[in-house]
Amino acid sequence: MAGTVIRSFAAPAAIGPGIGFDGRWLWVSDFGIDLIYQVDPVTGTVIRSFAAPEDADFGMTWGGGFLWLTGNIGDKIYQVDPLTGTTIRSFASPGGQPFGLAFDGRTLWLTDSGTALVYQVDPVTGTVIRSFAAISMNSLGLGWIGSSLLEVDTGTNRIYQVDPVTGTTIRSFAAPAAASRSMAFDRRTVWICDIGTDLIYQLSL
Repeated sequence: MAGTVIRSFAAPAAIGPGIGFDGRWLWVSDFGIDLIYQVDPVTGTVIRSFAAPEDADFGMTWGGGFLWLTGNIGDKIYQVDPLTGTTIRSFASPGGQPFGLAFDGRTLWLTDSGTALVYQVDPVTGTVIRSFAAISMNSLGLGWIGSSLLEVDTGTNRIYQVDPVTGTTIRSFAAPAAASRSMAFDRRTVWICDIGTDLIYQLSL
């Protein structure tokens, strides 16, 4: 059943709202001390860590060989080299309170709690391609699974699978805990961070 917890383990930090998957490793952010961690998804062991660019550690995704992060204070999206931790570039977020971030293989998608919109953004130019209404202003996490989006809404504590063309909800299921945030898809299951339990959950789809 979708949303069933397969396993969980302690997050490397107490406040880790961002998570990405690069095909082998998980990447987890900590906006308490502004670090990004490379994590073994089998053991939960931290392999290494490096400083996040400024406040860029709320939302996170993996795409094109890079980490992409949202900065909620500076209202920016950052592209980061995962090998060196160097910020390659940054551009302005289309909204004032960016949170969730996802990559579909070509473009970025992000949620903004101020505008309550989901934006599709060109990662090269930062240009908004299109936008539609998010589930609510509490849609703080975002993930991409094949051909659709997942939004996690902290108001309802549910995860919504959404059609990226129409914004229509396809289905929904319960989040593993009350403060779930960023999501990552490993082509089979979903990984999600919860800042209330300080756990990383692996969920069935």
